[in-house]
Amino acid sequence: MAKTRISISLGQDQAERIRQHAERAGMDVSAYLVHAATRQMAESDAIEEQFAEVDALIARAERAADGLPAEPAPEPTAELTEQERRDVEEALGLVHGRDRRGRRPGHAA
Repeated sequence: MAKTRISISLGQDQAERIRQHAERAGMDVSAYLVHAATRQMAESDAIEEQFAEVDALIARAERAADGLPAEPAPEPTAELTEQERRDVEEALGLVHGRDRRGRRPGHAA
């Protein structure tokens, strides 16, 4: 089988760590990288295969949802006090990834 050369660029620290790991594994750097990449590809393929049915089900549901009419936003219920409404809105904001100031945590303002 003919071999193909692939060139990669990485930082000095990364290169040294790879060399050390390859040495500890008793492999040269090329064999170590091929082994690591092959293992990662097999893991990714297995995960994709395991979730293929779920992914297909989600895709079908999304296509079906695209054809549905949009629902109007529900009116606030009269049974809640003003404080309860604020508490619910705050909780929903957190669920949707916003903090009390309306910003998404971990994102710049």
